[in-house]
Amino acid sequence: MDAVYYTDSKKTFWQKVKEQKELVLMIFPFVLYVILFHYIPLWWWVIAFKEYRPFQGVWGSEWVGLQQFKDLFSDSGFWLAMRNTIVISFLKLVTSFAAAILLALMLNEVKNMLFKRTIQTISYLPHFVSWVVAASIVISVLAPESGILNQILMSLKIIKQPVVWMGEGHYFWWILALSNVWKETGWNAIVYLAAMTSIDPELYDAASVDGCGRLQKIRYVTLPGIAPTISMLLILNVGWLLNAGFEQVLLLRNPLVQDYSQILDTYVLDYGITMYRYSYATAAGMFKSVVSILLVLFANKVAAKLKASTVV
Repeated sequence: MDAVYYTDSKKTFWQKVKEQKELVLMIFPFVLYVILFHYIPLWWWVIAFKEYRPFQGVWGSEWVGLQQFKDLFSDSGFWLAMRNTIVISFLKLVTSFAAAILLALMLNEVKNMLFKRTIQTISYLPHFVSWVVAASIVISVLAPESGILNQILMSLKIIKQPVVWMGEGHYFWWILALSNVWKETGWNAIVYLAAMTSIDPELYDAASVDGCGRLQKIRYVTLPGIAPTISMLLILNVGWLLNAGFEQVLLLRNPLVQDYSQILDTYVLDYGITMYRYSYATAAGMFKSVVSILLVLFANKVAAKLKASTVV
């Protein structure tokens, strides 16, 4: 074993690549995609330090240093967008995690496989629906006069008159979070269902012998069994905290909820690109990217420590 390890360690990088050329060829298109569309565009971050004029070109435009960032951080609209982004992302993270775990727990308790697979298929179908279609459904359901939600609430005497759900700012954050739950819960639950299959069935048998009911089995066997998966996914999703869902917000927002619907991505669109302030938009996007990178590095560090403590 020592001789084999020694021989392998002496191989050069290109020798190892030659031995695994099939795998290298398989990943090459994806590596090329990442380089072309994710790394090369980073070079144009230089626009954030210039007063970019299209007819002057990148290198012909005036160098202004950190002026774009000073303007960005002094704008109250930017900090409003930052607040909305963090709150919306946090609400979506908490509700999506809770709903996915709850659905996975309920499906795991279903013994009829046909019924279980039917419910699981129905629950994750919305994931494949475009937000263009999903947003239209949400708007129709929440319409003041014809929306089914108002009709149900009025028939149950919960409300006396229709509520303009899409016109109230304090409702908008929850509309985004709950519509995201409807669309993504079934898909997210697949991960937890897969984690539950790795739990030793003898643990459930032992719990039955000890007199545990279904709820006690969930509490003392199932939840501890998927706890590492929950922790890892939760930590890794911290890196996406500044991604509140551009497409969803763009399609559901309206002028009545502007102060609650403006997130960083729409702020870049409205006050940067639409107003031809390309340097300003680049500065805002660069700030978001840098903060997201720091969050990802932090999440990876925490995940590594969590994994190390679990192994120990």
